[in-house]
Amino acid sequence: MLIPYFAVMIVLSLYGIHRYTLCYRYHRFRKNYNPNPPRHFDELPRVTIQLPIYNEQFVIDRLIEAVCAMDYPREKLQIQVLDDSTDETQQVAADIVERYAALGHPIVYIHRTNRKGFKAGALGEALKVATGELVAIFDADFVPPSDWLMRVIHHFAEPNIGMVQTRWAHLNRNYSMLTEIEAILLDGHFVIEQSARCRTGKYFNFNGTAGMWRVQAIHDGGGWQHDTLTEDTDLSYRAQMAGWKFKYLPDVECPAELPIEMTAFKTQQARWAKGLIQTSLKVLPDVLRSKTDWRNKLEAFYYLTANISYPLMVVMTAFLIPAMICRFYQGWFQMLFIDFPLFVASTFSIALFYVESQRILFPKNWKRSLLYLPLMLAVGIGLTVTNSKAVMEALFGIKSPFARTPKYRVNGKGEKSQGARKYRKRLWIAPLIELLLGGYFVLAILYTFSNQNYFTAPFLILFVVGYWYTGLMSLFQGLFERWRTGGTAPANEEASPKPMPVGV
Repeated sequence: MLIPYFAVMIVLSLYGIHRYTLCYRYHRFRKNYNPNPPRHFDELPRVTIQLPIYNEQFVIDRLIEAVCAMDYPREKLQIQVLDDSTDETQQVAADIVERYAALGHPIVYIHRTNRKGFKAGALGEALKVATGELVAIFDADFVPPSDWLMRVIHHFAEPNIGMVQTRWAHLNRNYSMLTEIEAILLDGHFVIEQSARCRTGKYFNFNGTAGMWRVQAIHDGGGWQHDTLTEDTDLSYRAQMAGWKFKYLPDVECPAELPIEMTAFKTQQARWAKGLIQTSLKVLPDVLRSKTDWRNKLEAFYYLTANISYPLMVVMTAFLIPAMICRFYQGWFQMLFIDFPLFVASTFSIALFYVESQRILFPKNWKRSLLYLPLMLAVGIGLTVTNSKAVMEALFGIKSPFARTPKYRVNGKGEKSQGARKYRKRLWIAPLIELLLGGYFVLAILYTFSNQNYFTAPFLILFVVGYWYTGLMSLFQGLFERWRTGGTAPANEEASPKPMPVGV
């Protein structure tokens, strides 16, 4: 009984130790980052900006307005609106493009009817008619600042640079407790993880948006391919194996809208979890066979396989209570010298990783993030059901469509959006499983109290809160909006493809 439990704990601890090393490398190699490009273009190159959208009726005008306001010579710019929409967004986007084109902006509208390859397919098709030697990509929920292009472009004056990624910021960070948690989770990746890899010369990935590519690097990497749900990471590793270097600019922010509802958040996380496992199965063998050094191979392994921790968490959940019963009768010595070190390696590393990202971003008020830390850990636990399903689908080769994350265009607390009613998605089976798992851990807490084992109760409470919070939020999202409006939700609220199970 204890063998599978400790086997899982050891594997999770290895990934936890890796998070410690990322924090160490971030600080150890801080001097390796210079926000200023080493050289500048004598003459600015042509740039194509691609805006892939799908049913983004409520945010498309904000995106196009921001892009058209960017500081860059119009004669050197091409803006492509890549619209695969199946709803009113088609007409809305076409009208906005027509209006800005009449004002002299170099913007074109490209609409596909078959959605072949989803986002990757749209990017690849549009690249055939792109006129720029560099291409910047922004998803519909992003609002790039006017100086974004000029702060990024000169890094490509180095001829070996194939991609430059900038840091995601958050338009609606303070909207709710959920968006606060989402912001912290993303900050850990963008502040520490991406920086540590870039500064130590390791492979890292384009994040799908808020970045710029050299068109030749895309071609040398094999172009956009749509056999995974994370086409951005897939192309990133292929291009770097082809010899191109990437840069990450944490000082250049590009704000975006965070999902405000639990099922939207789960859909996003599931796509990332499944896509990364698909990408690991596809490109990791090539990375391991490549001539890059073993440290780079090890780093790629850790990143591309990290989401395997979700099904491992499910296994640990199943064995936790039986293991607790066995361990209780073995005494405190074993728990102190075996269980506690594994806990520090696997769980405490998560807390340190994300708190450190907040300390770096907000040096004056980073302690505020400590208030969200317990619920952040709980939400990570609550995602195990949907994310495990996503990972298992990837491992067994089960295909699913690219499930978009709905954007509602809300920033401040109390704001409402018609988009929430139109694009809201429903999950039923996964939330019920989460509620049952929460009940399972209530029984575990009662057992610990009956044996006066109060030391493990706080840890188990995280499981209860995590599963019940994600489950209840999924089941009852939108309830208060319906109460406020005195009506009912639309009969067909699912305007986009059904979400697959849900990642990281």
